Amino acid sequence: MTKLSTFARVRQLEGWQAVAFSAALLERMLPNFALFKEVTDFDDEGVCEKCLSLLWESIKSPKSKINFSVQLEKVEQVTPDTADYDTFGVYPAIDATIGLAAAIMLVLKQDLQGSVVISKLSQGSVEAYLLASGVAEDEIKAHPLMEFEVALQNALLDAVTTSGPVAGVCDTLKQLALEEGISNIGIEIKG
Repeated sequence: MTKLSTFARVRQLEGWQAVAFSAALLERMLPNFALFKEVTDFDDEGVCEKCLSLLWESIKSPKSKINFSVQLEKVEQVTPDTADYDTFGVYPAIDATIGLAAAIMLVLKQDLQGSVVISKLSQGSVEAYLLASGVAEDEIKAHPLMEFEVALQNALLDAVTTSGPVAGVCDTLKQLALEEGISNIGIEIKG
């Protein structure tokens, strides 16, 4: 039996597991957005953090009434435009908001591959950051930050596919995502 690639494993996720995996990755992507907000005085009025909380809530309490169409509109409104900023930080910030939108579209069943989009966005953010930092393209796969990203995605996949109560699995995923205290591109997460 050949070992499936990370993306192939993500493609197999369905339902709450796909959303939970996505939310865990977003826990590591949103700090990049938070730093961008801090550096540029960009104000999303807490839309992105609230949306991530609502994603977790929708998994743990499936009967909760959350209007994700409205949340999608809000996220789209606070997605920064590269034309307005000349700082690299706008790119991982955009990746985070696009990831949130993909997770919402997954919940709304408008894009059942939303978790794959987020998985690729997260790895793409790491790759773009390393390239911008001067790491040669042929050295990216072996860079510790990229190796950690791939290992963490696989650890999240292992955790989300274990049996157990949904809330417990979600707590494990969130803990795994945050335990190193860094975003996907290595920014310290402020507690």
